[in-house]
Amino acid sequence: MNKNIGYAIALALALAAPYFGYPVFLMKLLCFALFACAFNLLIGFTGLLSFGHAAFFGGAGYVAGHALKVFGLPVELSLLLGVGAAALIGLVMGGLAIRRQGIYFSMITLALAQMVYFLALRMGFTGGEDGLQGVPRGKLLGVIDLSNDTTLYFVVLAIAVAGFALIMRTVHSPFGQVLKAIKENEPRAISLGYDVDKYKLLAFVLSAALAGLAGATKTLVLGFETLTDVHWTMSGLVILMTLVGGMGTLAGPILGAVIIIVLENKLGDLGTFLATRTGVEWFNTLGESVSMITGLIFVACVLLFRRGIVGEMIARFAPGGHKKAA
Repeated sequence: MNKNIGYAIALALALAAPYFGYPVFLMKLLCFALFACAFNLLIGFTGLLSFGHAAFFGGAGYVAGHALKVFGLPVELSLLLGVGAAALIGLVMGGLAIRRQGIYFSMITLALAQMVYFLALRMGFTGGEDGLQGVPRGKLLGVIDLSNDTTLYFVVLAIAVAGFALIMRTVHSPFGQVLKAIKENEPRAISLGYDVDKYKLLAFVLSAALAGLAGATKTLVLGFETLTDVHWTMSGLVILMTLVGGMGTLAGPILGAVIIIVLENKLGDLGTFLATRTGVEWFNTLGESVSMITGLIFVACVLLFRRGIVGEMIARFAPGGHKKAA
């Protein structure tokens, strides 16, 4: 019941947010929160550490953006094409990687994702180093004009909530329980008769599809897609979000995404404000020190909050929390 109340409060705040904040920035937060939740489905509940999720995030963005700009397809169909492309890439990558475990699995996903990056760099339809620019927002269902930021915000919020609900339903389903069993003790899951490779591949493809949904939605919001979204650093960023917020928790990746994206986008403004108020010029350099500060946050979480922020809160305050967060 407490969790439901918390989700209801979070939804109420999200519904009110565009009237108090900049809608485009808030939509970017929602896209990255969904991306982190999709990644957490794989690492937090299945125990598979992928270094290649940028391929799904950026690949879907390119496909959806091309469908909108070049083919002039409807918004909903363009997003579905982006999700389908991410799922297909996930099926290929997962099929090649899941037969390996540990660091070997991670390195294979990284290598395959870098292949996607170089394809995006060389193929004409991506725009190469210039990226895919001028992607139109279009109309949802041919009626709702998405050029208005507030209108688009509520569409993106609905997409993010639907994605989160799907992840939540998956985690609490019999399929999700098998994934947890694989994470906890894979040999035991095999001995119980489960086709472990099939379950891991399904989880990989579902995670890829949801990451693709986040990437395609981000392209719709910002109106462009660049190589940054398919670079390996994007995979590292989503890992950081998940670990900071709390791997294996439902709300943790959302909090982690908010913290990291707010730091990336608002740290420079905060430094300027502090420099103006205090007269200390050093604060003006904060905007250039984002990587260092996020790195320090990561080190602090590893040393002090190994379960992540939400994981530690569950362990300390929730009844039976130590068992839940473990």
